[in-house]
Amino acid sequence: MVKHYSNFNIQKKHKGSIILIGNFDGLHQGHQKLFKLAQSYKKKYNLKIGVINFDPMPKMFFNKNLKNFRLSNVEQKIKLLSKFKVDFVITKIFDKKFSKTKALNFIIEILKKKLNSKFIFVSNNFRFGNNREGNVNLLLENEKKYNYKVVNPKPLTKDNKIVSSSLIRNLLENGFLKKANKLLDRNWTIQGVVQKGRQVGKKIGFPTCNIDIHDYVLAKPGVYAVKVLRKK
Repeated sequence: MVKHYSNFNIQKKHKGSIILIGNFDGLHQGHQKLFKLAQSYKKKYNLKIGVINFDPMPKMFFNKNLKNFRLSNVEQKIKLLSKFKVDFVITKIFDKKFSKTKALNFIIEILKKKLNSKFIFVSNNFRFGNNREGNVNLLLENEKKYNYKVVNPKPLTKDNKIVSSSLIRNLLENGFLKKANKLLDRNWTIQGVVQKGRQVGKKIGFPTCNIDIHDYVLAKPGVYAVKVLRKK
């Protein structure tokens, strides 16, 4: 069972772990490659795996007009992460105060003092801190001083394209559902609350299910065959 934290005050047993930082939206094949590598480190060094992600995603926080963007919500992420032998997840609320954190302070106060990170897994384009001032190079510059190692593997490519959440969003928006599902390594799913509509479909013999999709990316309008699971 994955332990879920809402802040960086983690239990002693989770300190000194392998830490992966990112939005991990959709947990696609590119993310899965990263987690499989982390699993090998976990086995080799006998360490636990922790994930830092943010809610809302920073891009959505800074762009209030960006409404339909997510591939997965926090609950879905945690459920998916449990398949990759993750021991704990930190979902930090991304607000104005946190966005002002200096990059070096993030390294010192959070990655070192709060978490005592041993390995830090990030992507090539990882940016952090106030005004996105921090990057992979800053993490590398401080490795020895704060006793951690940065792991920055090459991104996964398919058909000469980097597998990314942005690519999958684009595929969904343009109706390429099968291609998106292939990169996700599963069928894309949404989760929401059923809303009462005008019941027009029921009157003509085709009742529909209206779901509040909240911030999910909008797939291209059309008719799709779906499976519906009711949450208990």
